Amino acid sequence: MRRIAALSVCLALVLGLAACGGAGAGQGALEESPEQEREAELTLWTYPIGGWGNSGTVSSLLTAFHREHPNIQVSVKALTYEDGDAVIEEAAGNGGLPDLVLEGPERLVANWGARGMMVPLNDLWEDASADAVYDSVREACHDSAGNYYVYPLCMTTHCMAVNRDLFEAAGAWRYIDEQTHTWSTDDFIAAVKALYDYGVKDVAAVYCGGQGGDQGTRALVNNLYSGTFTDPEHTRYTADSPENVKALELLAGMDGIRFDPDIVGTEEIEQFCQGKLAMAFCWNVFMEVRQAVNDPDMDFDIFPMAFPTDDGDVNLQGGIWGFGVFDSGDPARTEAAKTFIRYMTGEDGQYARAVQASTYWPVRDLPGIYDNDQLMIEYGVFQQYLGDYYQVTPGWAEARTAWWNMLQRVGRGQDPARALKEFADEANAAGK
Repeated sequence: MRRIAALSVCLALVLGLAACGGAGAGQGALEESPEQEREAELTLWTYPIGGWGNSGTVSSLLTAFHREHPNIQVSVKALTYEDGDAVIEEAAGNGGLPDLVLEGPERLVANWGARGMMVPLNDLWEDASADAVYDSVREACHDSAGNYYVYPLCMTTHCMAVNRDLFEAAGAWRYIDEQTHTWSTDDFIAAVKALYDYGVKDVAAVYCGGQGGDQGTRALVNNLYSGTFTDPEHTRYTADSPENVKALELLAGMDGIRFDPDIVGTEEIEQFCQGKLAMAFCWNVFMEVRQAVNDPDMDFDIFPMAFPTDDGDVNLQGGIWGFGVFDSGDPARTEAAKTFIRYMTGEDGQYARAVQASTYWPVRDLPGIYDNDQLMIEYGVFQQYLGDYYQVTPGWAEARTAWWNMLQRVGRGQDPARALKEFADEANAAGK
């Protein structure tokens, strides 16, 4: 892979955090000293938030925490997006939920928080560091009643990616703005045609085997003709708009674009990285970092891109990840969990390392965190295109299922207008 040199700093951050394991980190994060803290053994379950799904990376962060807070021991279990939700639901049914979970507002606020499973973290938002959290992030972390169920750690902007070598060979590279990483809907149409005419019969896949990676297909459809997924207040689903109907009609009728009910985002990424697809709709910076680890000898250049849009106003899907606390009924365990959150997200040096472990960006200004990392600088261009974080709309879990079922119906030939109307009716009914 020709970009491997640019990845070196990023990989060092993910894989080598133990080298800077926290001497002096975390000091001043608590009002009480470790000697005053009650003993507690906590469990943290984490979805694969960049390096937070890597046991070695998390171990180095915990070593620093345990040094500062020896009375609080934290063990970690890594979840996957394929079965993580099922694991959580099973644990909820048998009384085995963890103390802490690292995930996003769509689960912590719109699902588990709404169901009364989480402890409100409003007091954490009174800490000094909370004042600096970006307003757009803050708004996603609480429910309509003002209860915060997430204390955020990091964020990113999801994008797509293209095979630069293949684009250049097919004459499609001229349709891309290399400086801004953007293109218009007309450019996208022309590029797909150029690739198809060149002999690339599988240019891209609208994957719809499940919800995995659905942020990519939503952003693709919404951006093509400036459609929306929900109303601005996040009270109802608006994906059945004429703009989105037009987008799905376009995709369903394009040579080189297939609707694939047998794969989800992870399989699409695999096919793209194997050279079987010319572009991927499920992408972000960690995908490239992970690919560099798994296959450093990849023989083509990956170029990240914003989704095509008809009016130049790109709205990319954002990812926000933070800590939540399941309600154990034990105030002492809850306080110990909050101690851990303060340590990982406070105003000391540990916050920078915790963010770097995610391979994403901080949720407040943290100058210099990636100054020497060319890959993060390149992907940082997408932060300006961050769109509405609508994943906290009521009925979100049901809406995700309804979305990929809708894409399957379009792939089988159903009229996009009818398919989207059925989607909106189902999603809005779930949100009532």
